[in-house]
Amino acid sequence: MKENNEWSLTFRYVVGVFLILAFVAFLFYARDAVRNFVIAGFVAYLLNPIIEFLRARTRLSRAASVNVVFFSSLVLMAGLPAALTPIFYDEARIVVQDLLDLSRQLGNTLSQPIQVGGLEFHLEGWAENLLKAQDAFLAPLPEQILPLLETTSVGVLWFLVIVVVIYLLLSHWSEIQAGMFALVLPPYRAEAQELYDRIRNIWMAYLRGQIVLMLIVGVVFTIVWLIMGIPGALVLGMIAGLFTLVPDVGPFLAVVLAAGVALLEGSSWIPLSNFWVAGLVIAVYLVLINLKNFFLRPIIMGRSVHMNEGLVFVVIIVATILAGILGALLVVPVIASLTVILGYLRRKVLGLPAFEDDGSRQFVAPPEKINPPKRARIKLKKSKE
Repeated sequence: MKENNEWSLTFRYVVGVFLILAFVAFLFYARDAVRNFVIAGFVAYLLNPIIEFLRARTRLSRAASVNVVFFSSLVLMAGLPAALTPIFYDEARIVVQDLLDLSRQLGNTLSQPIQVGGLEFHLEGWAENLLKAQDAFLAPLPEQILPLLETTSVGVLWFLVIVVVIYLLLSHWSEIQAGMFALVLPPYRAEAQELYDRIRNIWMAYLRGQIVLMLIVGVVFTIVWLIMGIPGALVLGMIAGLFTLVPDVGPFLAVVLAAGVALLEGSSWIPLSNFWVAGLVIAVYLVLINLKNFFLRPIIMGRSVHMNEGLVFVVIIVATILAGILGALLVVPVIASLTVILGYLRRKVLGLPAFEDDGSRQFVAPPEKINPPKRARIKLKKSKE
């Protein structure tokens, strides 16, 4: 007699709920590791299209393509900073020194009572904290050296882990993808593939657009600051381009840095006081960044990420507070992806087609709009004659 080894429906539900709870607990207790694995997956996701392009253009195998792209990326990551350091060093030193001078001046100003009308404000505590933070930045206290070394060592170890995980993900990308789809029941695999394709299109469009915007903004602002004679123009321009990757928050920080340098150094040729040069820098920055937001960004980004601008601002601020720069960088495509997933789930729960455009874009012209082709009309006219 053949034994029935299938689990009962109740036991399967119990095991499923237990596995979900265990997975959530793992994400919570190993959140540091999960965050670094997410970074590795993000980088691998960016490099995978390059590998696929290389395989399509050459006769290299997957393993050979992965090795070429991976080790070329490592060489580029190590060699590019070394090559650019002599170029950026002098200007970076000027920018850092100006920011430190601005911090000292601000601390000295706050150390005195500030009178506005008949009111007097005492901000000496802020000034003391600002000066302490600056001194700690310039010369860490002896008791801070050991934690600093420990943090640096842990960071180096996590970097090595991320590098190895990236290589493993790239080497086994197709197997991982096939394994993920194997978890889906066969009747739903086509829908899962379509859902994956839509989310992938969102991420790729967002990332491509951000990289193009970063390059354009960096080049444009470098040229503009050079024309205006602002010291450290190359560094400030590159900072503006890099900070563009963090929407809303990044441009604000970039204009603060540029205005601070202009306030201390002024311009090499504009015959105005430093205060008015800083105001001019802010005005030019606002004009250019708004041109980017209202004209350039919609053209480059297209309509892949449909989100309200106010909602984008709020979620970016919250993500910056909770997860830092990485959270601010990823929150927009993450929210857009969740919107696609929730839309799919909502339509499935309501018994509708899986995706909104399934069958909804089929257009049939009304009878009065349907005209026969020109040749058919000529033949019809001849036959009547």
